[in-house]
Amino acid sequence: MTLALVRSIALPHHPSGGFDHGDVHLATGRVFVAHTAAGTVEVLDGDHGLHSATIPGCPEASGVLCAQHDGLVFAAARAAGKVLVIEAVSGSVIGVLSAGSKPNGLAWDAGRKHLLVADVHDARARLVDTRTASVVAETELPGRPRWCVYDGRRDRFLVNVREPACVAVLAAGALAPQAAWPASATGPHGLDLDEDHGLAYVACDGGRVLSLDLETGRERAGAAIAGEPDAIWYNAARSRLYVAIGRPGVVDVVDTREMVVAQEIRTEAGAHTTAFDRTRQLIYVFLPQSCLAAVYAEG
Repeated sequence: MTLALVRSIALPHHPSGGFDHGDVHLATGRVFVAHTAAGTVEVLDGDHGLHSATIPGCPEASGVLCAQHDGLVFAAARAAGKVLVIEAVSGSVIGVLSAGSKPNGLAWDAGRKHLLVADVHDARARLVDTRTASVVAETELPGRPRWCVYDGRRDRFLVNVREPACVAVLAAGALAPQAAWPASATGPHGLDLDEDHGLAYVACDGGRVLSLDLETGRERAGAAIAGEPDAIWYNAARSRLYVAIGRPGVVDVVDTREMVVAQEIRTEAGAHTTAFDRTRQLIYVFLPQSCLAAVYAEG
C-alpha cells in the first residue's frame, strides 16, 4: 500500500501562503481549508478536482472541522475571536459563535450539538451550545492547547497541551477535568483516535508519534518522525496514520500495526496542513509556496 499523487488543484494565490487546518465533508467530497494568510476558508470540489469557492471574513483562519451528520463546517477566526458556522453544501455562512479571544482547536459532540473551542490566548476550553450560540461551560487547561477531539465512546474530549506535554481529558457534559495524561515527547500537537483498538495517536514537536491507551492514558508505543508535525489523520481502513511535517516538507505515513514509518512523501517546505477523505481514500496536502492542493490516493 502506497500513496500516489493523482492531481493538483490550484488555490487562490497569496504571497505569504499560510494554510492551517482542513477537513472534508464526506457526503459531498467538498474540502474546506483555513487560508490563514488570506483570512479566508477555501472550498474545493474534490470529486471534480476544482477550487469552487472562497469564504471571506475569517481573519487568521485556523481550526476547521466538519460536523458530518449535521452538514456543518466550523472555522475558527483566531484574530477575531469567533467561529464561523458554514453550511457544507452551499458554503454559506449561517452563523457566528463567540468563544474566547483566540479560538483554535475544535471538537464536536454531535449528540448535544456542543462545540468545544480551545483558546490559545488564555489556555481555556469553552463549550458552545450551537443551538443557542452560548457558552455553557468552560475550564482552565494545564497549558496552551493544540488540537482536540471528541471521544464518543467514552463521552469526553481530549485536548493536546503543548507544555506541560500532556493530553487533557475533559468530561463532555460539564467540561470537568478528568485527567492529564503525560506525553514522553515534547509538544503534543496532532491528535486522532483509533476507536476500534482503543488508542489515541499523538504527534509531538519532539519528532515522535505516540499511541496512548484510551482507558488508562498509558503510552503503548512510539515512532520517530521527520520533524515537528501538525494535524494528523488516522485511516482505519488501512491502519495508517498521515503526519504532515512542514520542515523539511514531507508527509510521513506511519504503519500503526508496527508503529514505523512505512512511506515518506516529499511535499514542499511549510506544507503542514492536510485533509483526509476516508470515504474516497484521498489525502489532500496544502502547499503554501505553490498555492496548490496536492491530492494523493491510496493504492
